[in-house]
Amino acid sequence: MADKKLHIVMFPWLTFGHILPYLELAKLIAQKGHLISFVSTPRNIDRLPKLPPNLASHLQLIKLPLPKLHNLPDNAEATTDVPYNLVSLLKKAYDALEPPLTSFLESSNPDWIFYDFAPYWVGPLASNLGIKTVFFSIFTAPAMGFLGSPSDLMGTDGIRKRSEDFLVPPPWVPFPTTVGLRYFEIMRLSDNLSDDNDSGVSDTYRYGAAIQNCDIVAVRSCSEFEPEWIQVLENIYLKPVLPVGQLPSTTYDDDDEKKNDTWRWMKDWLDQQRKGTVVYVAFGSETKPSQEDVREIALGLEKSGLPFFWVLRIQRGPYDENVLQLPDGFEDRIRGRVVVCTSWVPQLKILGHESVGGFLTHSGGTSVVEAIQNEKPLVLLTFLADQGLNARVLEEKKMGYSIPRDERDGSFTSESVAESLRLVMVDEEGRIYREKIKEVKDLFVNKERQDRYVNDLLAYLRDYKSTKLGDGDC
Repeated sequence: MADKKLHIVMFPWLTFGHILPYLELAKLIAQKGHLISFVSTPRNIDRLPKLPPNLASHLQLIKLPLPKLHNLPDNAEATTDVPYNLVSLLKKAYDALEPPLTSFLESSNPDWIFYDFAPYWVGPLASNLGIKTVFFSIFTAPAMGFLGSPSDLMGTDGIRKRSEDFLVPPPWVPFPTTVGLRYFEIMRLSDNLSDDNDSGVSDTYRYGAAIQNCDIVAVRSCSEFEPEWIQVLENIYLKPVLPVGQLPSTTYDDDDEKKNDTWRWMKDWLDQQRKGTVVYVAFGSETKPSQEDVREIALGLEKSGLPFFWVLRIQRGPYDENVLQLPDGFEDRIRGRVVVCTSWVPQLKILGHESVGGFLTHSGGTSVVEAIQNEKPLVLLTFLADQGLNARVLEEKKMGYSIPRDERDGSFTSESVAESLRLVMVDEEGRIYREKIKEVKDLFVNKERQDRYVNDLLAYLRDYKSTKLGDGDC
């Protein structure tokens, strides 16, 4: 079975913070000669980065049209296209992909399907078709371990009843750690705990059911970095948990003239700045700060005295009526030492430029890995989902520094923004953050290690399949 080529379907949730790590893993597997069917909606497929030509015969992009729903805007196929209040409606449309996905699986007969937390219904569906399943989580092992077992997530056997219970590590974590949520982060997560939304299913239930109904759990992690957390997952899931490496971002330089022109003027500006002085500011494709947040961030950047390149998400899609504004007079006062960009940017290239000396980030997994790839120290400002848990790990390991905030409402001041940036990028006191990010780089972007994780994953999938065939299960 060692030479058997597998056919694997990948089905990520409609968020580019999920789609892109799935695509990185898909590319790594396709490079080994296996067939990948990467399934998403037409507009999302069209927005993917261009694939290297050598993968064309091994990585096929499958478009499943998203069902139309009343009140869901036309062309809204990813969370980046809609305001926060319509994301649950997008999940409802996504759930309606079950019939066309079933038809595709029946006709293509894959060996495995890798699926995300949102399509919690894939496990039973695939099992009925004799297809083995991997729940592939783009969340970190500490975040997954903190959230608990499937029964905890699905609400059938949860021992944490109060908000205060989430401020501290859970009892199933047997080692000292600071990983926990802050009060304002718990409040912002409350919508995920309720099934009172347009889809009728809470995010935590989806997550728990996705884990419960899979054959194997795969996690974006490596055992050299957080072995104790991977062990926690095996203890609470009671099934195989396979780290697949950190999946550092790769790019294929194509001949997209518009994107090349965009990078050209950005590079020209970065080239004019002194080495290690520019703050890169970006909060991912999902995060839209509040107007008050934008004001304090802007004034803090101004007070820091540092040049900065800010990718500012002013609205979530064309139907978001709440468009963010910069403070009055801000752009005039800082003219010449700043770029504020409200559209697509080549983040990996920007982080790789020698003038960039630090990254003000939301702590999203892909952004953190890309910062480590380029040895850029991290200043952390969390907003959504698992970001707070990611930030605790980075703080604990001295890989990032969180901007001080009010514990109850999450507010922060421009002074704290400025002081945090100067601490991490300039001050002697913050040298530990600049050095630690370099120390851990090899754990995140070592090609030989990443290749070994993919080989181990594929060997496990082949052995699992052959063992089950031998047992007469298929």
